[in-house]
Amino acid sequence: MRLAVYCGSSHGFDPIHADAARALGGELAAAGVGLVYGGGNVGLMGTIADAALAGGGEVIGVIPQALVDREVAHHGLTELHVTGSMHERKQMMADLSDGFIALPGGIGTMEELFEVWTWGQLGYHAKPCALLNVGGYYDGLIAFLDSMVASGFLNGEHRAMLIEVDSVGDLLDRLADHVPQAVDKWIGRRDL
Repeated sequence: MRLAVYCGSSHGFDPIHADAARALGGELAAAGVGLVYGGGNVGLMGTIADAALAGGGEVIGVIPQALVDREVAHHGLTELHVTGSMHERKQMMADLSDGFIALPGGIGTMEELFEVWTWGQLGYHAKPCALLNVGGYYDGLIAFLDSMVASGFLNGEHRAMLIEVDSVGDLLDRLADHVPQAVDKWIGRRDL
């Protein structure tokens, strides 16, 4: 079992975000769930990877060569895959993962989350997608998504596909309800 985590390459201004990344990395390791992430040693990415490694967890990084060249790759991981492009990175992360989590982050985090959520909406996978809304970071986005439903641009069923939680403990509990079923569906689709 592996979960992809999308998160910032910075820590942000509020230490609560790094605390959540540290807690999630430790919880994943303790639960025997592998971490798949962007392969960086900076920001929340480095924090969650270090916490999972410290807990004895499997940590798989996927990073484009251009970022390796900028010296932001984490070289102490279980596995580090270097890709030729961001597109290859995102596809490999999705292929290696049984579900997806967004911690606080910037536009890259948003782009990654929205892409895998869209893939789920279109039926390309049946893996759960979740927001870890630490300290209300995603409150504005959640309100906007609800506005999209109210305006008729997002189907309520598709809106409900995005799991929202405020704490690491709630996140793992909610994902545990979805992942086994999602994995079965995904394996069935790939066999078609």
